[in-house]
Amino acid sequence: MAASVDPLVVGRVIGDVVDMFVPTVNMSVYFGSKHVTNGCDIKPSMAINPPRSQSVVSPASSTLWSLISLTLCVSVMTDPDAPSPSEPSMREWVHWIVADIPGGTSPVRGKEILAYVGPRPPVGIHRYILVLFQQKGPMGLVEQPSSRAHFNTRFFAAQLDLGLPVSTVYFNSQKEPANRRR
Repeated sequence: MAASVDPLVVGRVIGDVVDMFVPTVNMSVYFGSKHVTNGCDIKPSMAINPPRSQSVVSPASSTLWSLISLTLCVSVMTDPDAPSPSEPSMREWVHWIVADIPGGTSPVRGKEILAYVGPRPPVGIHRYILVLFQQKGPMGLVEQPSSRAHFNTRFFAAQLDLGLPVSTVYFNSQKEPANRRR
C-alpha cells in the first residue's frame, strides 16, 4: 500500500469527499517549496498559483510509476467546507480539474477542464483535497461543471467511469489577516 488512509479518515476526507479506498501510488504536491502532507497548513497566499508539481511515485521502487507511461490521470481539487466548516452548504466547492495528465508528470502537462482558483476560506479552517484518479483512456471533451459550488467528486468520478481514487492528499487553510499575507 502506498500510503495509509488513516489521516484521510481522521480528517474526514474519506466520507465527506471520497469513499474508502486503498492508495496505490504516492502523490507529491508542492506549493512553492512547501510540501503538502495530510492535514498540514498552507496559507492562501502560498497557494495563489496551482501546485508547481504533482508527481506520482511508485511505493515499491521510489521511481516514477512504471505503468504510468501508458496511463493518464485526472486531478480534482475541492473544498468540502464551503462556505463554513460548521455549515458547509456549498459542499464541495471545486477549485481545479485537470484531465489527461500523463502519469508521473505535473498537471500543467494535462488538459485543464476548470481553471485553478486558490484557497479563499472566508471563515474557519477549510480542508482542500487533491484527488487523483487513473483514467481508462483519453478523456476527449469533458464539460466544465455549471458551477463551482455543490460539486460532487464521487458523482464526477462516476460520470467519467474513473472508479476509486489512486491517491489523495489534503491540506488545511484559513483566512489570513490582511497585514500578515506572505
